Amino acid sequence: MQYATMLLNKVIEANDVGALARFNITEADMPTASEKQAYKFIANYAEANRGQAPSYATVVAEVEGFDYLPEISDGYEYLTKQIKSATAKREFYEMFKPGENNSPSLIDRKINDLDGQNFLEWLQSNIESIKINTNTSSKIGTDLKRDGSSFLDEYLKRKEGKSFKIWRSKFGTINDQIGGYMSGNMYTWYGRSGRGKSVFTMEEIIEAAFQGANVLVWSMEMSRFEWMARAYSSISARVSGTTEVIDGVDYEIGFENRLLLTGGLSDGYEQGLRAFIDKLNEILDGNIILRAADDVDFVRRDVRQLEADIIQTKADVVLVDPIYLMDYEANTSKVAGGDVANTSKKIRRIAGYTNATIHIITQAEEVRDDTDEEGNRELRAPKRAEIKKTKVALEDATNTFGIDSLDGRGLIEIGKGRNGGEGTQVEVLYLPNYGIVREMPTGEVAASQFDF
Repeated sequence: MQYATMLLNKVIEANDVGALARFNITEADMPTASEKQAYKFIANYAEANRGQAPSYATVVAEVEGFDYLPEISDGYEYLTKQIKSATAKREFYEMFKPGENNSPSLIDRKINDLDGQNFLEWLQSNIESIKINTNTSSKIGTDLKRDGSSFLDEYLKRKEGKSFKIWRSKFGTINDQIGGYMSGNMYTWYGRSGRGKSVFTMEEIIEAAFQGANVLVWSMEMSRFEWMARAYSSISARVSGTTEVIDGVDYEIGFENRLLLTGGLSDGYEQGLRAFIDKLNEILDGNIILRAADDVDFVRRDVRQLEADIIQTKADVVLVDPIYLMDYEANTSKVAGGDVANTSKKIRRIAGYTNATIHIITQAEEVRDDTDEEGNRELRAPKRAEIKKTKVALEDATNTFGIDSLDGRGLIEIGKGRNGGEGTQVEVLYLPNYGIVREMPTGEVAASQFDF
């Protein structure tokens, strides 16, 4: 069928050249030389004549081989769908078509030139490009007046917890201020070196696992054993019921992290560790999948691999620790920081269409104004201006959190909040060696616990 010719005739008859743009029809969708020439003539004529279409007689006179087909009653949607379907098949076939003088096809050349992984990436990219280019949607965006019913549908799904999820923070003040972590959003955590970025975020993703989340962790600084030791210490502190006096205060503690790392648990605690690991499936409603710095198969650390891991593990919550150790995207803008900017933007998009909650860690500059007059360091969360080379990770985030820790205390400050809370601080009891990282009690509870 001459669907391209039929469409061009309909455009002429309806004097509606704009339909070509509305349905994403380009010259590349015209399968024959005469149809390509007719398309170009109609488009150029409209541009020179305030959008008006030429007459049939003019097109027939200017374009050799153009067929006059009057009174095309088929709708634009049907015609453009058929045209784009043919284009998709034609473009796919072109990859396998031999070149001039029977030279190798494009796909044969790529197979020979690329290794297996890069070839699959090229093939996936090409197919995705064909899908995008053969989209026939004529609707742009959402009409707030006409699409209210779709909003109500989504509202009811969220009310029932079907299409939207909020993962509660371990720190109550964060829940009070921002409502928890919403699916489809990206959150950025930042702090100076050695101040607890990995610890704070680990607490949050473990909290999500307790709520039933399927969690994916990219830990690019810690080894597998080190990360698991920290996690087991934190999880056990929540369920153990074991009390120990630390600095004169009774705390319910988990397995001591340093003893886990060195294999120094007493026989009794070692027996408890075995029992704890056996019961982990009962303790955690969700699951945590870890990719660590020393994993031999953790070679690729770019956005495409992150996306593939999220899809394969069906992750609800993701932790990237830290973003600056990822393999950055190409700096197509050729400006300083363009590589991390492209990486951050793509992670944000991945969060959106996978409906995952993604936590990103980055680093703040070392500063000299965090000490008092006597040279003692003070607890102070960094400001957004102190971020190093990954400032765009703050711009793309729904919320940002500056963190610090010092002598058993921790601090989280909401540095940016699209839904409020900016500047709010959370004071934290920070004893990660015993799995204790939780918000400081206030008022009468604090007075009774710490005997103030």
